[in-house]
Amino acid sequence: MAGCCGHDDVAFAGMSAAYRRVLWLVIAINAVMFIIETLAGHRAESQALKADALDFLADSVTYGISLWVIGKAGRTRALAALAKGVSLALMGFWVLGSTAYQVLALGMPEATMMGAIGLLACAANLASVLLLVRYKDGDANVRSVWLCSRNDAIGNLAVVGAAGLVWTFNSGIPDLVVAGAMAGLFCWSAREIIRRALGELRLQAAAAHET
Repeated sequence: MAGCCGHDDVAFAGMSAAYRRVLWLVIAINAVMFIIETLAGHRAESQALKADALDFLADSVTYGISLWVIGKAGRTRALAALAKGVSLALMGFWVLGSTAYQVLALGMPEATMMGAIGLLACAANLASVLLLVRYKDGDANVRSVWLCSRNDAIGNLAVVGAAGLVWTFNSGIPDLVVAGAMAGLFCWSAREIIRRALGELRLQAAAAHET
């Protein structure tokens, strides 16, 4: 991948008016979908929808931080990416915990609402992915934006699939499996963001030491 650790001095850092406009647009998309999926997740008693709503919230915050650090020093951008990676990992652990709780008090999610909201969220995320695909490679800050957007698209496709399985088998297990898989995806993405951010911090420290 372009811009991996050790070569981030030439990576795209978001210094583009077009990139800023895209970020504002995807912030709006994700904020609206967070509200919709949170309400729907509680009504449908779906852990997968709740987990996906949390991902929308994380993305909104991630994009906001990404806008704020554009143009700032490399160390500031790397620290912001590191913070986003840690928060994403914590979110993954929270989803795992809430999923485990749901297993102990298993409630049957409403498959129809899961599917309908999942399709709406999928459309929103595919729009975000198409807007951001040109900027999928860059420094840790830019890369974290792409990973969050991609996670949303994958997660929504999984939610739609889980809704179909819940309806077909009249079981809440597929909902829990998808929520657990999404938590794993959060943790995997967090690992990549943290690894890249730490690499950039090491690069910044080495450059400062040489001067």
